Amino acid sequence: MRGGPEHGGRGEHGGRGRGERGPRGGGWQQADLPSAEDAPEWLAGRLPDDWFTGTPRVTVDREEIVVVGELPVPEDDAGGASTAAAQGRIGRFREDTRDARVRIAQEAEQRYGRKVAWGAGIGDTQVMFSHLAVPVMTRLRHDERRVLDTLVDAGVARSRSDALAWCVKLVGEHADDWLAELREAMAEVDKLRRRGPAD
Repeated sequence: MRGGPEHGGRGEHGGRGRGERGPRGGGWQQADLPSAEDAPEWLAGRLPDDWFTGTPRVTVDREEIVVVGELPVPEDDAGGASTAAAQGRIGRFREDTRDARVRIAQEAEQRYGRKVAWGAGIGDTQVMFSHLAVPVMTRLRHDERRVLDTLVDAGVARSRSDALAWCVKLVGEHADDWLAELREAMAEVDKLRRRGPAD
């Protein structure tokens, strides 16, 4: 859904005006993208101490930095926040911190060349305020297209795009350890490439 301050322009992501492009990476080699390796530490130092109950969870990819923090349980619901109470508290946090989050997002984009998305949670209730849905072009062979079409025909997904997103999510859920090891290995390669050969 387009429009509104949280989905582009200069909303909660920060962001450039129309017609401007940020740094882009090609493949997994991101020589033209600023490193965001220290983004969690920078955000931990930059965010107000009273926003979250602990250190926020920060994840980074080529386009986006996602910041999700845990909020305190509402005082009148200390026995365990109901979903409605949690959603109300998260909504209040969203409105109260909007201007500050826009400023921080703009600073982060200048530093890291990526948009910033925000979210908050209380217990099992998690809400993302805004984040990018990035189109990904791909070519699939007949057998691969049949997998997506089966998911669509069975009502699991509404379209091939939804089916592909569902497949990616499923792989992510069942291959967390392997993907984490792969990312760590890639990070080490990036460090070695930046450092260059020893003199």
